[in-house]
Amino acid sequence: MRQKYAKRLANIQPFKVMKLLARANELEAMGRPIVHMEVGEPDFVTPQPVLEAGIRAIREGRTKYTPAAGLYELRQKISTFYLSDYGVEVAPERIFITAGGSGALLLAAALTINSGEGLLMSDPGYPCNRHFLSSFGAEAQLVPVSSTDGYQLTADLIRQNWCQTTRGVMLASPANPTGAILLPDALTEIIDYVGQQNGHVIVDEIYHGLFYSNAASTSALEISDQVVVVNSFSKYFGMTGWRLGWLVVPEDAADSVDKLAQNLFICASSIAQYAALEAFTETARQEMETNRFEFEVRRDFLVKNLRELGFEIPLEPQGAFYVYAKLPANIINSEDFCSRLLEEFNVAITPGTDFGYFEADRHVRFSYARNLQVLRSGIDNIRQALKVLV
Repeated sequence: MRQKYAKRLANIQPFKVMKLLARANELEAMGRPIVHMEVGEPDFVTPQPVLEAGIRAIREGRTKYTPAAGLYELRQKISTFYLSDYGVEVAPERIFITAGGSGALLLAAALTINSGEGLLMSDPGYPCNRHFLSSFGAEAQLVPVSSTDGYQLTADLIRQNWCQTTRGVMLASPANPTGAILLPDALTEIIDYVGQQNGHVIVDEIYHGLFYSNAASTSALEISDQVVVVNSFSKYFGMTGWRLGWLVVPEDAADSVDKLAQNLFICASSIAQYAALEAFTETARQEMETNRFEFEVRRDFLVKNLRELGFEIPLEPQGAFYVYAKLPANIINSEDFCSRLLEEFNVAITPGTDFGYFEADRHVRFSYARNLQVLRSGIDNIRQALKVLV
């Protein structure tokens, strides 16, 4: 007899970009010059002060468990960061260090939602969020958004889609895959409405710090201390492989989250936590800001050239490092296009079907986490592909 595994697996789809990355790496190992524009991983090395702190931690034997909530010193650093960068006081006791932003999202879902309930979230959006909910028997209640909505949920959309099983909303600003942000007034209106429904607001701020062209960098914590905020050391801080993030919760949720963290994770990597203590130093922040300026240059290059090739980009991304683009008119299947682009023209990009359902087959996501030379090669190859595929 074959064992039967959990029914929840039927509701969890593969993360297509990871499958595509595996195939791209396989082709690369065969000697193919693959242009990687699929994965959201900065090509910059982790800032030097952070690297050195991690090495010191290993040499000093700082390899034991930490408290489940994380090193108190690191939680204090993050508290100070919120005060210096956002002008908001967040007590360290409300901050929990997690195994990446994914660990924080998992804790947020476990904290806020019951089986049979749902959270409203945008379509398109980061796919793993809906799968976190499925793991708890809950539902991602997807709301189609377009450039007309700024690729974000609005208070009106939330009012229209709120139903008996809705427990709250999950937002992301800047958002993956669109790079769209929520302006302060829109965020305030959403928080107010959801509060009136006694619901939860979870805000993914993983790409905070990566804002361009004077885009607003408002944290939801500036508006309310009742929101749940997810952040990460992966993107702006350049620590993807260290697997370190954090979660900020309302004061009355701290004991519950501590209990969850103890049982689900024990603690985040001690070495990564000691390394992250240096992420807030002036030297490290200077490196991060230099990288941010470079990302903006890459964004401008990619948007301009993709538009010239016939991709529709109605709104310039204001944050993160992605371009979500509608395919040229004669291309009707994003997965087929991405597959052929990789197999025949050595360019890896992500199909829109990885991020939801609304017009997903007509969209693709480009990452500009690689340098300009790589992006130029990608554009050249795509130009050749369109001569054949369109």
